[in-house]
Amino acid sequence: MADKIYVGRRKTSVARVILKSGNGKIIVNDREFEQFFPQLLSREDILLPLKLTENEGKYDVHVNVNGGGTTGQAQAVRLGISRALVEINPEYRNLLKVEGLLTRDPRMVERKKYGRPKARKRFQFSKR
Repeated sequence: MADKIYVGRRKTSVARVILKSGNGKIIVNDREFEQFFPQLLSREDILLPLKLTENEGKYDVHVNVNGGGTTGQAQAVRLGISRALVEINPEYRNLLKVEGLLTRDPRMVERKKYGRPKARKRFQFSKR
């Protein structure tokens, strides 16, 4: 299996994922997975596609992620891993699709509008 890069995105985060057969080691930005994502929820989010397809401990995951915050980055990594698993075995597609792990979340931050302090917030109305 050649080292193909799979991209996952969420908000402004971009994750480039490489899956290699190994013993389940996850490296994110040249750091240990547990150090990079100290929150348990983020770590569980990333491991979800591997758990569902029963591939925990079978693949080494190398990730390069940038942009956004920790939650967006974790979900971008999750999408990248899911896409890589489908490429390895197309039978995983239905399993991951039902859980919504192959869908890129389209929600982005709404831009700030002119004449307003934020995207939708308005300045205080004064009658007089």
